[in-house]
Amino acid sequence: MARCKYCQKEITWMKEGRKNVPVEADGGIHKCEQMLKMRSSLKTIQPTTLSPEEIAKYEQGMNQQVKEKAEKKAKKK
Repeated sequence: MARCKYCQKEITWMKEGRKNVPVEADGGIHKCEQMLKMRSSLKTIQPTTLSPEEIAKYEQGMNQQVKEKAEKKAKKK
């Protein structure tokens, strides 16, 4: 048994499809108010709010990370 880090109720984790879902002792899905409030307050980035320069900067950083990983992997072989 685990405890919800928001409300401290006892929960267990069950696999539902590809997701792990918190389940309460009575078998119902656990959805506490604190958890829902936390999830809704996460900052989301809208693609339209980023300038083309910022998007290019992020893409370049991601491409460079992939390239570095590939080079490290090639060196190990």
